[in-house]
Amino acid sequence: MTTAIQRCSKALFQSVVLKKHLSVSRYSTVLPKEQFEQMVKKNKVVVFMKGVPEQPMCGFSNAVVQIFRMHGVTNYDAHNVLEDESMRQGIKEFTNWPTIPQIFIGGEFVGGCDILLQMHKNGELIEELQKVGIQSALIEQEDKKE
Repeated sequence: MTTAIQRCSKALFQSVVLKKHLSVSRYSTVLPKEQFEQMVKKNKVVVFMKGVPEQPMCGFSNAVVQIFRMHGVTNYDAHNVLEDESMRQGIKEFTNWPTIPQIFIGGEFVGGCDILLQMHKNGELIEELQKVGIQSALIEQEDKKE
């Protein structure tokens, strides 16, 4: 039984000495693109964050959770990237976006905390939620005032 170090050493030897193409995909710890495509389409709203909604582990992730709470959005998939380094790096490669949290609505990448906050402030978030069949609680509150 060969170890990962032995396999990597053999591949490096073949690449340098024998001039064979070195394929790092076998040794990569990043989740495959197809897995992310499935994950982001599994629910209307999907968040890749540090921590979980009940206990965010960074201020930006906490801000995202609070924005969604204000809109009454509580039924979303949250993936804790701190539990899985391959997920943390993989989602960054999948979106070509360097920071966490990352938000998807209707399977489409929205952006990070700053963009979600901007969308919340200018009303775009309400529109994006409506597109996927989610009625914002802020609209309901506004209707009750009138």
